[in-house]
Amino acid sequence: MSDVLVAVGTRKGLFLARRAVTRRAAGPWEFDGPHFAAQAVYAVAIDRRPAGGPRLLVGADSAHWGPSVFHSDDLGATWREPERPAVRFPEGTGTSLERVWQLQPAGADEPGVVYAGTEPAALFRSADGGESFELVRELWEHPTRERWEPGGGGLGLHTVLTGPGGAEDLLVAVSAGGVYRAADAGGGWSPSNRGVEVVFQPERFPEFGQCVHKVARDPVLPERLFLQNHWGVYRSDDGGGSWTSIGGDLPSDFGFPIVTHPRRSGVAYVFPLNADADRVPAGRRCRVYRTADAGGSWEELGAGLPEGPHHGTVLRDALCTDDADPAGVYFGNRNGEVFGSADDGDSWRQLAAHLPDVLCVRAAVID
Repeated sequence: MSDVLVAVGTRKGLFLARRAVTRRAAGPWEFDGPHFAAQAVYAVAIDRRPAGGPRLLVGADSAHWGPSVFHSDDLGATWREPERPAVRFPEGTGTSLERVWQLQPAGADEPGVVYAGTEPAALFRSADGGESFELVRELWEHPTRERWEPGGGGLGLHTVLTGPGGAEDLLVAVSAGGVYRAADAGGGWSPSNRGVEVVFQPERFPEFGQCVHKVARDPVLPERLFLQNHWGVYRSDDGGGSWTSIGGDLPSDFGFPIVTHPRRSGVAYVFPLNADADRVPAGRRCRVYRTADAGGSWEELGAGLPEGPHHGTVLRDALCTDDADPAGVYFGNRNGEVFGSADDGDSWRQLAAHLPDVLCVRAAVID
């Protein structure tokens, strides 16, 4: 028997939900929290690589004490915070940490390695499971960095993707700096935005400066990537070297999250919004959209979701999948609602309501 763990980061703390799953049935959801009460939780990671069991990593932001990274090795029963700040900018950078936007464990071939994306936009690397981090200076010192501009939510590095090449196959996304790829173990970073349009600038297809909202990697074809932009949904078949628009069948190609299925190639999910000036669900309808052919077409997924006019915006890290079979798909919104599907998104049920503003959702199957 296994459990499914869903971690929900909100404006006022972290909530954890679990349910037992057997071959025949799934038990009820059991929620606990808030952990880190009154702290905004923008980043959560469930690291299943440690031999002793999963490690939960949380980027929490206290209005009084500032941002920090916490970890738990007992599924949230207890939490530890390093004596010294886990993520901090070195002296000489003239910069201080405002927020941890992303926590991303590396692959199984790099045990203990965890990446953090921050605001101001920077990439940090940990070699001790997320207890201490070092600035990846090659990206911080990239000649284009000083010309990155903040998006509506700030200047944040919000996406970190690892690949089969480990540190030589990193991809990050910055709002609003665009996509950058590493070429040689974290050095030699290059902008990778060819084909991604910037509708709010005079130059429509610049080398960098795109307001990328999220990027996801195909589980079978690692060179295939999916991107949700500030206007535009795109696919790359060459690891980010070039991008093609795939949002034509959607009711709107503006939105924040994009995720891929844990096993099925070409399957991705988005949550469209009306517009950048009207950030509510497209058509005021709470609907997830799924492609099964790498963006050739999209289908509306709404069975079990609210039918009336709806205004719950889903943020960039508030849509996710687990790795169950069939896959679980989950999202939370700024209304404080959390919805889940246990059948690849075909049907949904509400898991929670009246939570604080949901900022991120992460899920995984744990033994």
